[in-house]
Amino acid sequence: MVEYSRDQLSQVLAAVADPTRRAIVATLARGPATISEIAKPFPVSFNAVSKHMMVLERAGLVERKVSGRKRVCRLRPRGLRRVNAWLEQYRQFWEDRLDALERITSHQRQRNEEI
Repeated sequence: MVEYSRDQLSQVLAAVADPTRRAIVATLARGPATISEIAKPFPVSFNAVSKHMMVLERAGLVERKVSGRKRVCRLRPRGLRRVNAWLEQYRQFWEDRLDALERITSHQRQRNEEI
């Protein structure tokens, strides 16, 4: 079983629960960007995007670095790996059940074809 920090996992899940923050994560997955660049497509204020960025930073998903007068943001995928590891446990759970269902339905189809 994968070990993970419940507090960190909760922070990441809470951070990506918001659709604007998920869109920001998707934007940063394409490469580093300034907050101004990130804020452009959103119908919210620069300050609102900045607050979303702070939530993502606290969750460990984003880092900001000062480059001259700009603050460049980058995605830190480690937090998403923790979520993926947690979800992986449940993927296996459902795959096992779906495999069992497939065996049952396959057996039932064979019986129906014999009739």
